[in-house]
Parts: sequence; structure tokens; C-alpha cells
Amino acid sequence: MSFSAADHALMARALRLAERGAYTTRPNPMVGCVIARDGAVVGEGWHQRQGGPHAEVFALREAGAAARGATAYVTLEPCAHHGSTPPCADALVEAGVARVVAAMRDPFPQVDGAGFERLRAAGIVVEHGLLEAQARELNRGFLSRVERGRPWLRVKLAMSLDGRTALANGESKWISGEASRRDVQRWRARSGALLTGAGTVLADDPHLTVRLDDGSAFVPPLRVVLDAGLATLARGHVREGSAPTLYLHAPDAKLPHGLAIEHAPAPVHGTRFDLDAVLRLLAARGINEVQVEAGATLAGAFLAAGLVDEVLLYIAPVLLGDTARPLFAGLSIAHMAQRFQLQPVDCTLLGEDLRLRLRPLARAAAAAA
Repeated sequence: MSFSAADHALMARALRLAERGAYTTRPNPMVGCVIARDGAVVGEGWHQRQGGPHAEVFALREAGAAARGATAYVTLEPCAHHGSTPPCADALVEAGVARVVAAMRDPFPQVDGAGFERLRAAGIVVEHGLLEAQARELNRGFLSRVERGRPWLRVKLAMSLDGRTALANGESKWISGEASRRDVQRWRARSGALLTGAGTVLADDPHLTVRLDDGSAFVPPLRVVLDAGLATLARGHVREGSAPTLYLHAPDAKLPHGLAIEHAPAPVHGTRFDLDAVLRLLAARGINEVQVEAGATLAGAFLAAGLVDEVLLYIAPVLLGDTARPLFAGLSIAHMAQRFQLQPVDCTLLGEDLRLRLRPLARAAAAAA
């Protein structure tokens, strides 16, 4: 399928619009829409909040009568079902658009091609696949939940130049600088859940809240504490504020009396949570992206289980020495063939710190087998 330079430019604009909903649309995907006639934009919009109008509705409102005979560029297949709002495919048909260009098909079962079928049945030209890789990257969390049945998992870590995350006594504030800590808040804001373990709660008593200094609107992410025996309930910061908190515990854990907490059992094998089951439990709650903010043990367990999709790593120009704590624990690497390989996605300088985004590749041992 051939697309023009104007098609590419207008879809790129729709993708930039979609990204504006990063903090507010979940569990829905981020979607942008641009309506154009003869290459000139007559309307545009993006999905701003779950339960509110979709991107196509905002764009059609702005375009008005100019939408008739125009082309609509949408970053995701228009919906064809009644959810919180009426079907966007019907709105495009009623507006009289002549052509719809979508970046990608929507794998959500209630859509999954039905939107395209409805548009074609009305005589509208439908094309898709333009900038699809960029569209998938934008909604990697939503797609992970729908296609894999688990959220996209991001592990956030800060380390020294010698690869250490905390002193031997557990002290870790602050390895990274102020600019890095501000950046973390933006990654928290786009997350559906912030996950930590009992050890981190006992050692640091974190708040796990979003603190943005630019006034951006956001939906507070769910705070998730993995605590098999509910030993951390005396630590209160993760229960303070307006952000919700969920404690996941062993099925046989003794629940406290008179303490109002949201909790749920999760499978435990021996002394360890079944981490895949934990992620599927969160997916069932509509969580698209999980950001893990924990110590080396839990971070290492997720990595060893093959569940880490992305590592968000802040490297500070400091040294902590060889007795300090490592980045990941429990990987049991005895031979070079067992090493974990990570692919850099981007590299950003934040003040004096370096931020790397990395994605694990298939382990070398598996690739050689």
C-alpha cells in the first residue's frame, strides 16, 4: 500500500496528538485524529480521558461540515462498539468522510477489524499500516495487556558508575540528581501501577506518588505492594494520599482486623510470588503499564523470569564501592553464554546523570541453542 508524503506528515501529527493523553486515558489506548482536505487540516483531536469523547469526535467537531469528503487520519482503528461513548466508526460515516487512514488495527476483541468493516460497508476507502511501528510503540502498554494478557513491565533503577544501587546498609537517597527525580515523576504519571516489594517498604517507607511540577493532569497510578505475610502494614506512606493502594499477599496470609486496605491473594511458590500471575492479576484490573520501583532482589526476580520489557536506568557520576548493593540480584550467571543482553532504546543527559532506556533481548544461551 502506497502512502504520500502528506499522508505521512498528517499521521505523524495524529501520533503527536495522541501522546498528549499519556497520563489520563488509561486503561484506554492513546489515540489521535487529524481530518484533512487537499492536505490542509480542518479538524484534529485526541482522546483526553477515559470515559470521555474519543479522538475522532473532537476532530469531527472541529471540522464541522468540512469533514464531508475529507480524509481522517487515526492512530488506531475507529471503534465499532458502544462503550462509554458511541462507536466512532458511525460518527465518521455520519460526517461523510471519504477516506480513513489508520496506523493500525485495534486488537481489542470488541473492535478487531469491525470498525474497518463498518466504514467499508458505508463506501469509505479504508487504508491502514501507515506508521504502524510508531503507533504500536506509543500504545505498547495497552497492546501488551490485550495481546499478551499482562501489562508492559518497566523496571526503574538508579545506580552509581560502579553499578551499585545502595550502600551495604541499604541507604540509597539520593544516588541520582534532581533532574532525574523529576523525570521519574513523568514516567510514574504514565504508569497504571507502581509496584514495590515488602523489603523496600520496610527499608525506605516510600510514598510512590506522582509529583509533577508543571501542573499536568494525571490519573494517580495504583500503588502495589508485594507482601506475602502482610508484614508492612505498619508502614503508612504507601497508604497516604489520594492514590489507591493494593496489597498482594499469600493465599494463607492472616488478614488484619479493623484495617481498611484493598488486598488480594496471589500465588506464592515457596517464599516467592508467581510474578507472571501477579502481572496477569493486574492486567485483569485494566493496568497497561507497571513500573517497578524496588530493590535488587525483586528487580532481579522479574528479569530472571523473563518478564521485564524495559529498564529505565539512571546513572549518576558517583562511586559507592564494592560492598554496596548490586543492580540486580539472584541472576546466577556462571558462564558468559548465560549473560543478559539489553538493547539501548535511547540515551538522555539529565543534569549530571545519564538516563538509559534498555530492552532485554533473548538470552545468549537461548539464542545459541
